[in-house]
Amino acid sequence: MRRSRPLTATPAACRPMSDTAERGAAVVDFILVGALLTVFFMAIIQLTLILHVRNTLIDAAASGARFGSLADRGPAEAKARTAELIGVALNSDFAGEVGSAEVVIDGIRALEVTVKAPLPVVGLLGPGGTLEVKGHAALWD
Repeated sequence: MRRSRPLTATPAACRPMSDTAERGAAVVDFILVGALLTVFFMAIIQLTLILHVRNTLIDAAASGARFGSLADRGPAEAKARTAELIGVALNSDFAGEVGSAEVVIDGIRALEVTVKAPLPVVGLLGPGGTLEVKGHAALWD
């Protein structure tokens, strides 16, 4: 009769067959996940920059409209004040197209200040005139 071998596993039999096929996969995974997270993080930062620029322009337009609606001021002063506020808060390039006009909103005379500025796509650079905001203030007789 033949002798049977013991059923214990040898160290070579314990290793998976594809051990060499997985070698170096952790490095690739780290690079791919790191790149994806970096792009995601930069997109969030850029979105917050866009919102910051938009909110700053809205605030400057509204402040300029309130300044222009004072008793001894007019639309020209509102336009100049808005451009000055934008130049101080952001950059004078964002104050390139500032306009002001008297409008009627729900039967009330108001001063409207309109700002057209570049939309910051990469940092503060982007196509011009694509972001338009308005600020209003009531005019009193």
